[in-house]
Amino acid sequence: MQFSKGLLLSFLIAFMVCAQPAEEPLVAQSRATLERVRGLVASGLLPKAEVQKAEDALADAQDAVVLRNDIYQQDLTEAQADELVAAAGRQFDRRKKAFDDAKGLVESGLAPELSLSTYLQNLDFARKQCDLAETRARLAREMTAQAEAEAALAPRLPSDAPASIQNSERFDGSGVFNEAIFRKTETAFEAHFGKPLPVSAVGETAVHRALGFDHRGRVDVALHPDQPEGVWLRQYLTENRIPFFAFRHAVPGKATGAHIHLGPGSTRLAAGD
Repeated sequence: MQFSKGLLLSFLIAFMVCAQPAEEPLVAQSRATLERVRGLVASGLLPKAEVQKAEDALADAQDAVVLRNDIYQQDLTEAQADELVAAAGRQFDRRKKAFDDAKGLVESGLAPELSLSTYLQNLDFARKQCDLAETRARLAREMTAQAEAEAALAPRLPSDAPASIQNSERFDGSGVFNEAIFRKTETAFEAHFGKPLPVSAVGETAVHRALGFDHRGRVDVALHPDQPEGVWLRQYLTENRIPFFAFRHAVPGKATGAHIHLGPGSTRLAAGD
């Protein structure tokens, strides 16, 4: 069966369109509004300033999607965290400009002062979004630093090297670590300190996968090995022959990187994992 070049081209275009992910409804609506406004402006039915408003609305919708999808997500790569911070910053800038414009109208006597209430609430919310995004980004950077510390040091650590002569410590124990052992460790820590074990990563995470690390069946705990809680945890793990790596490694300007990795060392992901 033979196809004409035109029919084949139409088929390929249709396939590519169908293969593309569906655009978020809010973004699609804003994009359609922008195109409609551009048409009305071109026809002289709307002033040119309306195009900028519609473009801002589209940008706001795109950033809102990023914030909605990522700001409460526990598993972020550093790149995702950076984009989250950028989206929150752009949204804040737009809210600040809208507030300043509204304030100018009030000061000129063209609008009542009461009209600033909504703009002020939106600005305050955007500021809180920025703070939360920065917090999420900091945690993502710390997790990246921890994973990089594991990647750089774990393979080179002899299991019997004295902790005093190394930046990190390795204990192979029985070589066994599973969920039951982890839950028992959590319970013992909370019973001793009266607070939850500060777990920073359980199993596979986006950060470890991005670095090509198989972290399945492992747990990272955000404790410096030499702080009281870290000392207790290392002693508990040693006494119960639970394998761990204790990292004192720091990444200047990014994060401490110090943490305790529960379980055997992470391995490299095989192709296709």
